[in-house]
Amino acid sequence: MDRQPRFKEFRLKRFALALAVLAFLAPAAWYGTPEVFRPALVDLHRQSAGLEERSIQVGSHRISYLEGGHGETVLLLHGLFAEKDHWVDFARGLTAHYRVIAPDLPGFGASTRLEHEPYDYAAQTRRLAALLDALGVQRAHLAGSSMGGTLAALLALEQPRRVSSLAFIGAPHGIRTLLPSEMDLQIDAGHAPLVAQDAQQFAQMLDLLFARRPFLPYPILQAAQTRAVEQAASNRRLWHEQLRDRHLLHERIAALKTPLLVLWGGQDRLFDATGVQVLRELLPQARIEVLPLIGHLPMMEAPAETAQRYARFLLVPPTQR
Repeated sequence: MDRQPRFKEFRLKRFALALAVLAFLAPAAWYGTPEVFRPALVDLHRQSAGLEERSIQVGSHRISYLEGGHGETVLLLHGLFAEKDHWVDFARGLTAHYRVIAPDLPGFGASTRLEHEPYDYAAQTRRLAALLDALGVQRAHLAGSSMGGTLAALLALEQPRRVSSLAFIGAPHGIRTLLPSEMDLQIDAGHAPLVAQDAQQFAQMLDLLFARRPFLPYPILQAAQTRAVEQAASNRRLWHEQLRDRHLLHERIAALKTPLLVLWGGQDRLFDATGVQVLRELLPQARIEVLPLIGHLPMMEAPAETAQRYARFLLVPPTQR
């Protein structure tokens, strides 16, 4: 008579045991084999913003990029040792109204890096123009972070008819600030603070980049750390190429005629916020805003707010920007 209740009790205990095993194994797998989870996490993140990964051959490089949305083209350009996925949360607020393209610039992310090729600004500006040609983009709004902002500005200076507007989402590389930044001091002491050779240096680099470090799932963070450490020697070569053009933008930006938005993090430790005063003197017509509590990467620290500011800029009639 009591066989059925006993059987149910047995099943409940077995189910509880299974849950306990899963509760134990899931964290172990999450932290023990993070590479298993990363592809699904990346895909879901992109899908949530209406973006898909694609690739295209441009000269000697295979370029990986994200694309989504319809309308005027907005091209998002990442910074040194960064990647296209750093724009996903920012792009989420744009794909409903614009065609958004976020490439891994040649030499970075999933795009080709060739050890015999230069990746200085001159070479990268040519490659950026070639990428636009390959994608059939005649004219676009360009927004860039750090190195990407400088690259966008150089294209606007060299081919102004191709650039509808320009935005620095975070401080651009290459402005002589009134006060040295923490990174300036490290560079002057002979260090390369964005080239991480081990886990400790990677953590120090993140502290330099962010005032408020955004949440990154462990598999994503671990993959970024692994890649940075594995590529340290190659990254150092690209770092020195950047150093040769350390103040290139400062020397050229006064000639810019393209409508410009600048969103500079007030807590930026790479490029001191006194650079805002310098830009206001060089480009009095530009729209320049300081984000008081943000570090070097506003599109990651405050993606929704930053995207809203950028979207408002895009809505301003061209003659009023």
